[in-house]
Amino acid sequence: MKIQPKPQAQGNHLDPAALVAIKSLELRARVIVEGFWTGLHRSPFHGFSVEFTEYRQYTPGDDPRYLDWRLFARSDRFYIKKFEDETNLRTLIVLDTSASMDFGSGRVTKADYARTMAATLAYFIHQQGDAVGLLSFDEHVRDYLPPKNRGGQLRQLFVALDRRHSGKATAFAPPLKQLATVFRKRGMVIMISDFLSPIDELERGLTQLQAMGHDILLIQVLDPREQTFDFENEALFKDLETEQQLFVTPAQVRETYIRTFQAHQGSLDTLCARAGVDRRLYATNEPMGKVLHTLLQSRSKKGRAAARAK
Repeated sequence: MKIQPKPQAQGNHLDPAALVAIKSLELRARVIVEGFWTGLHRSPFHGFSVEFTEYRQYTPGDDPRYLDWRLFARSDRFYIKKFEDETNLRTLIVLDTSASMDFGSGRVTKADYARTMAATLAYFIHQQGDAVGLLSFDEHVRDYLPPKNRGGQLRQLFVALDRRHSGKATAFAPPLKQLATVFRKRGMVIMISDFLSPIDELERGLTQLQAMGHDILLIQVLDPREQTFDFENEALFKDLETEQQLFVTPAQVRETYIRTFQAHQGSLDTLCARAGVDRRLYATNEPMGKVLHTLLQSRSKKGRAAARAK
């Protein structure tokens, strides 16, 4: 039996290609989370990682009555105790498994990157004792695991992430409609997709979820060449969702492509601003551990807003 060497966790600097070479999603997630904690221990949080989930760094505008002076004595930095609604987290990860996610100009496809990211977030959230679930979709809802923190949930979630579906197109309406029906108690929704489909349905669904009190984080996963179209040679390009093929000379269409792409990204930015939704963009050659910082930053921002509203 061939034993795969385990990559060494070095903060956020693990090579995505080395990670996806690990067959086990659980092992990938564990390596990334261990690297994250290693980097965190080198930060001002060193020495009280267990307390990290219960505290956040003080920022101007926070109520100074909630400062923890004993923690200040240990770290020489100001931290405040989180409010109850910041620590009781129910998270649903919504994952795009449509055919467009199978694209990759290098060794890592968007699907590989997104599945690993979803596994990492689930592993991290579960480690914190919080409830986590999964909804995967293409043109239909494929898998749904309601958020739980009991034993066996993580294993079922990894099995669902490993499952391949035969769907092609991307449709945002079905998963968002189901979410509004089954995920009624206030929680966090993390949606992972390339978001390269028409976004009208997306805006309607997100606005409804936001009105229900959910915190929403959109994570856009793109191949680097989808952003630059820096292909050099003439080639036959195939739409993975429609299977339409087109012979293209990159130099002739690059300017038009980039203009169209940037217009789409601008529309997505406008949508998120109107709906009050956070969005982060990741390329498939970026370290995956950064998503954990994104999660904590998003929760911290929502927590500060909740604290000021009290």
